[in-house]
Amino acid sequence: MLPRSRTTPSRTHHGVVEERHDIKHYLQVEVQPKAQNESKATNSPPDYSKCFDDDGRLKRTGTFWTATSHIITAVIGSGVLSLAWAIAQLGWVAGPTVLVLFAFVNLYTSNLLAECYRSGDLVTGQRNYTYMEAVKAHLGGWKVKLCGWIQYLNLFGVAIGYTIAASVSMMAIKRSNCFHKSGGKDPCHMSSNGYMISFGIAEVIFSQIPNFSHIGWLSIVAAIMSFTYSSVGLGLGIGKVAEHERFDGSLLGISIGTVTHAGTVTGMQKIWRTLQALGAIAFAYSYSVILIEIQDTVKSPPAEYTTMKKATLFSITVTTVFYLLCGCFGYAAFGDLSPGNLLTGFGFYNPYWLLDIANLAIVIHLVGAYQVFCQPLFAFVEKWCAQKRPNCNFVTAEYEIPTPFGGAYELNLFRLVWRTIFVAITTLIAMLMPFFNDVVGFLGAMGFWPLTVYFPIEMYISHKKVGRGTSRWFALQIISVACFFVTVAAAVGSIAGVVLDLKTYKPFKTSY
Repeated sequence: MLPRSRTTPSRTHHGVVEERHDIKHYLQVEVQPKAQNESKATNSPPDYSKCFDDDGRLKRTGTFWTATSHIITAVIGSGVLSLAWAIAQLGWVAGPTVLVLFAFVNLYTSNLLAECYRSGDLVTGQRNYTYMEAVKAHLGGWKVKLCGWIQYLNLFGVAIGYTIAASVSMMAIKRSNCFHKSGGKDPCHMSSNGYMISFGIAEVIFSQIPNFSHIGWLSIVAAIMSFTYSSVGLGLGIGKVAEHERFDGSLLGISIGTVTHAGTVTGMQKIWRTLQALGAIAFAYSYSVILIEIQDTVKSPPAEYTTMKKATLFSITVTTVFYLLCGCFGYAAFGDLSPGNLLTGFGFYNPYWLLDIANLAIVIHLVGAYQVFCQPLFAFVEKWCAQKRPNCNFVTAEYEIPTPFGGAYELNLFRLVWRTIFVAITTLIAMLMPFFNDVVGFLGAMGFWPLTVYFPIEMYISHKKVGRGTSRWFALQIISVACFFVTVAAAVGSIAGVVLDLKTYKPFKTSY
């Protein structure tokens, strides 16, 4: 095991000074704008252009397909299985309409954000490696810190929410087998703590993957898993509709007076449920919080924004089709009594082995999704610490450990300790507050408007120099204001859910 510091001098490779990729990743605060005619790719030595990008970093290898897998992994979460519940609150008219509407909103704002990856020229301008750097380059000032707080708090909340969701799916596997053996006579109650700890241990291991560029394979596996469990949920919904030979549900959603597992629906509860459903659908497409980080893995040429726009269009189109099919057939199967999760809420009991496969796919997907969302947060903290302590071996030194498959893994002690502590904290909070999904809903509500709508629109206006008071400026502001009210409404609904959860809350005592 040989220690090697990230602060060691650059190496020479075939006569070309080679700047180590991880030094750039951790120690570089920002790339200074290049001089007017500074070493364009056409004037660079052949070896240099093969190994490095236009900014001196190691060449990126991401493609349309890896970007697509990252997006699908981030977008199609296990929340797709709760869309039947969301549509049940809104009804056959508003439910699908809201789904399609927010698909267009997210597609549009994501394309605006993709054009802000480079400052200045879309092809040769200075690269912004993170969402915060893009905000800093285009807007600057206090908005940078505000963006950072919202973005990383949101990512932290997502990590906790995924820990809870994974434990619920793991318990669903054991419970479905328990129901099968007892013929449905045993309620099969169990604690979620052990399953959260198991998921946490897995994430400690996967969190040692150095950075976003190394998790492409994990995203592909996770994306395949998301299609697997979504297809199972869709198939079971279609099967139940065919069995009943009719479509349940109503045009305006769940009716006041309907008796559900949570009790009788009152007029006020109808309002809260509608707001929560609206928020759930609005956030179902949100991945802007990591869009710039995904785009930074895409190789060029062609220009990164063109590849990202194609990946975004393909991903959101596929996602919307799955959302509509799963949500609508789930609602058609169960009507007003649609469960919060088709596979873990036991809307279905059989075939139990198929439910087990689907829930296992959810767990595997969440393992990958956890990393897709947390890698930007990991990178931010590690780069900040390396800047503060550039001569500290604990923070900057790497140890080469030979691997059985050839090559070497570069172990960094700070990365090992800090990421392990992060996973432990998120696991502990998940165990302490297993209703945190409602809290995550609130965080998602607070993050949806600024990260998915406001900052992309404001950066685009600055980047393209859209004149204030022009028709385009007014159109962009209308979208922003409308989404702001959706965020406020969804936040109110989430707060109402948290208040209800607190009435029966017992730390570390929650069972299912």
